[in-house]
Amino acid sequence: MAFEFEGKTIETNEKGYLENQSDWSEDLARFMAAEDGIELTDRHWDILNYLREEFFDNHESQPNTRAILKAMSAQWGEKLKQKDIYDLFPQDPSKQGGRIAGLPESRRKGGY
Repeated sequence: MAFEFEGKTIETNEKGYLENQSDWSEDLARFMAAEDGIELTDRHWDILNYLREEFFDNHESQPNTRAILKAMSAQWGEKLKQKDIYDLFPQDPSKQGGRIAGLPESRRKGGY
């Protein structure tokens, strides 16, 4: 699959994950999020940046929802519930967030 973005063809797999992570940009993330009906806020960006840092700086780690929940609770200084993270990325914070963050599709099962 592919779509056009800013005059460039962006290749994705059948689930919408980028085939080439170097195609990713913040503008592309905004576009992909908008396609999912999400307007990115600072909290969305915190999660996206966390996912990208974990992948690119930590041996291609792709945190599950529980790890995202713990990391964001620490970063935001409040006790979050799973619903708080799903409110931001309703299709699954680790999977939908990872797709919008330009990461490859996670091969692990389960989100929590």
